[in-house]
Amino acid sequence: MTDREVLTGGVNEVVRIGTTVRRPVGPWTPMVHGLLRHLRDQGFTAAPAVHGVTDDGFEILDFIPGQVSNYPMTPAAASMRALESAAELLRAYHDSTLGYARDVTDGWMLPPRTPTEVICHGDYAPHNCVFEGDEVVGIIDFDTAHPAPRLWDIGYAVYRWAPTGRVEDRDGSGTPEEQARRARVFCDRYGLDAAGRAGLMDTVVARLHALVDLMRSEAARGNQAFARHLEEGHHLLYLADVEYVEEQRGVFDRYLLAT
Repeated sequence: MTDREVLTGGVNEVVRIGTTVRRPVGPWTPMVHGLLRHLRDQGFTAAPAVHGVTDDGFEILDFIPGQVSNYPMTPAAASMRALESAAELLRAYHDSTLGYARDVTDGWMLPPRTPTEVICHGDYAPHNCVFEGDEVVGIIDFDTAHPAPRLWDIGYAVYRWAPTGRVEDRDGSGTPEEQARRARVFCDRYGLDAAGRAGLMDTVVARLHALVDLMRSEAARGNQAFARHLEEGHHLLYLADVEYVEEQRGVFDRYLLAT
């Protein structure tokens, strides 16, 4: 492993130096660092440890070795074991945030949502997870973490991991039935209750609309990364996937709600 490497794929420039990474800080960084320290106190080690902030405004975090998938998903990321381990790790992460979710509700990048059950990761997807083979072993990039219901994170995770996009999209794969079956497996491995499964697809739709709203608001504030995503039409893909989910609602609900 080289001593210095620019890591690509996200909206921020991230540089690995040895066994640590440097990422630009934001107003929400103190909240995220408090969360990461809380996770360590709870014995959750699949997120990076915090090593401080540099004088020129970069946070120093552990580098988690392994592979990260972008799109289209790698065969390992698209595997059934990756889906299962992603759901299991998300449940473990959520459970580890319970005390922090009750105590810290302001100062995050994204607004809190009620009921405040856990600290959602906010972008739990293959591109923010670290793999060893086809096993998900780490979670990275907590900038979008915020207090919210569990289902807010699960809905987006199912969208990314099942995935529930149109087959012709870069995110899509398989028939609606195959996607619904994978969504059911994710919920089973997470341990989502019947009420959560009944509201899951509504949450997927709401979560994608919220993502498009975020892209537009950040671009209007001058965020060049989000402005570039709008220029490239990412929001149109998400809105088309909303239509797809609504068209296939019966298929998804049939698998999710089956006893």
